Amino acid sequence: MRIADEDLVTEPATPTPVTDGIESDKVIRHQASQSIPSDIEWYPTPMQPESTTAKWYRKAAEQGNADAQIHLGIIYEKGQGVAQDDKEAVKWYRTAAEQGDPMGQNNLGWMYKNGRGVAQDYKEAVKWIRLAVEQGNDFGQKNLGDMYRDGRGVAQDDKEAVKWYQKAAEQGNAPSQINLGFMYEKGRGVPQNYAEAVKWYRKSAEQGDAFGQSNLGFMYAKGRGVAQDDKEAVKWYRKAAEQGYPPGQSNLGVKYAKGQGVAQDDKEAVKWYRKAAEQRFADAQNYLGVMYEKGCGVAQDDKEAVKWYRKAAEQGYSTSQNNLGFMYDNGRGVPQDYAEAIKWYRKAAEQGNAPSQSNLGVMYENGRGVAQDDKEAVKWYRKAAEQGNVGAQFNMGLFYYKGQNYAEAAKWWRMAAEQGDAEAQSRLNELTRNHQ
Repeated sequence: MRIADEDLVTEPATPTPVTDGIESDKVIRHQASQSIPSDIEWYPTPMQPESTTAKWYRKAAEQGNADAQIHLGIIYEKGQGVAQDDKEAVKWYRTAAEQGDPMGQNNLGWMYKNGRGVAQDYKEAVKWIRLAVEQGNDFGQKNLGDMYRDGRGVAQDDKEAVKWYQKAAEQGNAPSQINLGFMYEKGRGVPQNYAEAVKWYRKSAEQGDAFGQSNLGFMYAKGRGVAQDDKEAVKWYRKAAEQGYPPGQSNLGVKYAKGQGVAQDDKEAVKWYRKAAEQRFADAQNYLGVMYEKGCGVAQDDKEAVKWYRKAAEQGYSTSQNNLGFMYDNGRGVPQDYAEAIKWYRKAAEQGNAPSQSNLGVMYENGRGVAQDDKEAVKWYRKAAEQGNVGAQFNMGLFYYKGQNYAEAAKWWRMAAEQGDAEAQSRLNELTRNHQ
C-alpha cells in the first residue's frame, strides 16, 4: 500500500465575492491595508491630529450636521484619535440615519448585520439598508445584494442579489462589480458567462481594486472568458499583491514557483508566499510549508514546514491537515505520533480531501494509531479512489487481488494505469497474463 505525501495545490486561489468591511468613499478610496474592500461609508479626514479632528466633528455633529455625524461614527468605529467604541459609532450612525441620510442608514444597517455595537439582527439590518437603497445609495445596493445572496434577513434569492449588484455596479461601485462578476462566473442568479464575469472584474480592477485585480488575474490564468495568458495573469496578480492583497500575493508566488509568465524563481515564490502567509492566508501558509519541506527557495527545514502546515491546518485547510498528518506519521519536524497523524488525516478526510482519505485507509490497513480494520481501510480507499486518487486506486486493486477478485482488481489498477502509474500498469499486465 502507499501513503500520499503532501498535496501541493498549484491552482490559483479562486475568486470569492466581496463580503464585509467598511464602506469606502466614492471619490477617494480608503486603501489602508485591508484584505477585503469595505462596506461602510468612509471619508478622508483633514491633515491634522486625529484627536483634533474628532473634536471638530463632534461640535458639528452635535449641531445636527449629518456628514459630521457619519465622520464621527467612522472615527469611533475605527478608533481614530479616540478609544475604539462600536456603541458610540452606532449612536452617531443612527443620529444621521434618522435624519434620512443614506450613508448613515447604510452604515447603521451594516452594524446590525455584523453585530457591532448592537445585537446582531439581520432583519433590522435589511430595514436600514433598504432605506439607503431607496435613495440610490450604491453601497446600500451592494449590501442588500449580499443579504439576498446569503439569505440573511430575507429569503435567499440569487436573482435578487444580482439585481442589486447590477444597480450598484452600474454606478461604478467596485465591490459590486466584483460580486456581479462572481455571480456570472459561478452561474448564480444568471446563466454562467465567463466573458461577462471578466468584464465586471476588469471594471473593478481598472479602478485599482485589489480584489478585482486578483480575480481578473485568475481568469487569465485559467483562460476563462479570455485567451489563457500567464503574463497577463502575472500582471494583474502583481498589481493586487503590491497592494498587500493576500490571494494576489499567493497566486503571484505560484507563478514564480511554476515559472509561468515569469522566469522560474523559488526565492521570489517564497517571498510572496511569506507575505500572504503572515496575513494568515491558508493557501500561502501551506505553500510556504511545502517550500520548507522540499528546500525550495529556502534551506530545508521540517520544523519550519510543520509550523506553517499547522497554522493553515488550524484554520481548517484540508491540504495542510493532510500534510501535518504526514509529518506526524513519518516523524518529520515532530516526534513520530500515529495518533496525532490519524487526528489530522481524519479532519481532512472528512472534508473530502482525497490524499487524506487514502492515508487514513493506510493507517487502518496497518493498524497504525487505530485498531487494524480492513473494512474501514477499504471504505476510505474507495472514497479517495472514486475521486481519482491514484494511490487509493492502486491499493483498492491490491485488496481485491488478495481476495482473488481479479476482475475488480483489474478495474482499479486500470484506472491507476490510465493516469500513468507504472506499478499499476505492471500489475495489470501480470494479472492479464496469469488470470485471463
